[in-house]
Amino acid sequence: MSADALLIVYDGHCPFCAAYMRLLRLRADIGPVRLIDARSGDPVVAQVKRLGFDLDAGMAMRLDGVWHHGDACLNRLALLSTPSGLFNRANRLIFASPRLSRLLYPALVLGRRMALALLGRSSIAAEDAASARRS
Repeated sequence: MSADALLIVYDGHCPFCAAYMRLLRLRADIGPVRLIDARSGDPVVAQVKRLGFDLDAGMAMRLDGVWHHGDACLNRLALLSTPSGLFNRANRLIFASPRLSRLLYPALVLGRRMALALLGRSSIAAEDAASARRS
């Protein structure tokens, strides 16, 4: 994958995050897109954590060499999406606004935490801590 690839790091164990990535259609002119599960051992995940991004508080993406996290990431993805399909149109309508993204993102994070708890899945940080104790 080229260094110019759009990188998106998201929680593959979260049903909302996984569905979002499955439903999102990005414009063809974006070029290659690399989706990375934040729970994988991919070196990009370690890089994102070294940058200080909390992957339990939001997904991260690298676009044109610049990292975006949480509401800023969601905002950029909305701007990069196609206008095709109801999901993409609604996503763009809501999250193309940086202000609305910033306002609504905490509710999305809370919904993610609640979904993980109901499904009996741990947070990314809890998995990291458990892995560190085993090492």
